[in-house]
Amino acid sequence: MPASRPELLRWQFDLTWSLFEYHLERLEPADHLWEPAPLHWTVRAGHDGGWVPDWAESESEPDPVPVPTVAWITWHLGWWWTVTIDHARGRTPPDRTGIRWPGDGAAAVAWLRDLRTEWLAVLDRLTDADLDRPAPFPWPADSGLTVAHMIGWANAELMKNVAEIGQLRLLRAARA
Repeated sequence: MPASRPELLRWQFDLTWSLFEYHLERLEPADHLWEPAPLHWTVRAGHDGGWVPDWAESESEPDPVPVPTVAWITWHLGWWWTVTIDHARGRTPPDRTGIRWPGDGAAAVAWLRDLRTEWLAVLDRLTDADLDRPAPFPWPADSGLTVAHMIGWANAELMKNVAEIGQLRLLRAARA
């Protein structure tokens, strides 16, 4: 029996998350802030005690692109996922600067697992009609893209971030 579109998107997410758990369960505390290259992006302790991510303020990506740390990727993942969840629920999302890294690897993993729970609540209530509505994010409202596109983008972004975290974890382990 063919799966419905919401079921297929949920399956895709669950598959990606199962691959993510493989790496999350194996991350060591030192993995998060390991700097894989001289040119890198990470999160840094701010003046107020919170953690602030490196960020390019220009509209274009830096060239060359800095290699992110696991901490930066987990912040990035938490940022775009928080914003996507808020858009999907019709809430006003916080500004990028309002999303802070939790402060250590274990807290970051717990944060991402909590976001997963919120995301599942979003996915599990979607109908085909919901998927056909205009996407509120990450494109302009007049893009012609739908909530189905937004969910597909979120799943693809998660896949990319999972692969990046996994590769960084494996590289650090291989160099130890």
